[in-house]
Amino acid sequence: AVVSTQSTGAAESGVLYGNIQRVMKGQEVISGYNGYTSCPLTVGDDKLVLAEFGYDGAILETFPIDQAKPSGLNYWLKKEIMPSLYWRGLIRGTWRGPGFVRKAMRLGMTS
Repeated sequence: AVVSTQSTGAAESGVLYGNIQRVMKGQEVISGYNGYTSCPLTVGDDKLVLAEFGYDGAILETFPIDQAKPSGLNYWLKKEIMPSLYWRGLIRGTWRGPGFVRKAMRLGMTS
């Protein structure tokens, strides 16, 4: 099944951008897309589960908290922050997905 969300577009656009830059420099295309998607699931009044995963089902959480636990913070992110990322970042081509944020929040460690 193909899942497409605004976060999927952001992650894919980052890969596309990097590959276009490499081709324009005569370099080999090396970036790949891991199938990242984000599914914000409202589960109650002002509560949300922020599910992030790849094609293989691997959990790809951005923040160093348990995003599977319903929280008001996740709800606030979806309501207040994500629309700006979409309209001011993704549409204008400056937001390329949460990879940088994920790495920064985990102090460079991968999960």
